[in-house]
Amino acid sequence: MLEVEIKFPAADLAALEQRLKNHGARGKAQLHEADHYFNAPDRDFARTDEALRLRRIGAANFVTYKGPKRDLHTKTRTEIEVPLAEGDAAAQDFIALLTHLGYRPVAVVRKQRHIYELEQDSFHVEACLDDVEGVGRFAELEIVATEEQLDAARSVLLKLAAELQLHGSERRSYLEMLLEKLTGEPGA
Repeated sequence: MLEVEIKFPAADLAALEQRLKNHGARGKAQLHEADHYFNAPDRDFARTDEALRLRRIGAANFVTYKGPKRDLHTKTRTEIEVPLAEGDAAAQDFIALLTHLGYRPVAVVRKQRHIYELEQDSFHVEACLDDVEGVGRFAELEIVATEEQLDAARSVLLKLAAELQLHGSERRSYLEMLLEKLTGEPGA
């Protein structure tokens, strides 16, 4: 499956939340996420535009691989996510496993996330309002689609973004933005 996503800076999350509700969105969850990113021993994920992370949401743990972005307008990419056992011990054991295999910790991205769901032109859309520690506030619109649905999903997201008055899409990941802020180097 493909993750078709567009992200926008969103200084006023409360106003955007109201526009989402006016658009028929339903609140799904409010979460604190901590994403622990790793780099591979055999290639540089920053250069290949890939990502490997351990996501912690409370006691829940998920390992996620994201492939390179596929177009210039969205953050469309292959995403594979696998749940792990719950709890701190499982997370620490997985981090130990990765480091023993030569993977290097890169950074931890922490965010408060408010998730909304809505239906748009026969697609299920997830809208996330994120307050990312050290980075800023953003809105992400996402559809999980098959290869055959890619063009239609992309069009739906662009139309919805315009209807929600979202402008100035951001293709960098939160990790890229955080590293850039910490190191002062673009594309860090």
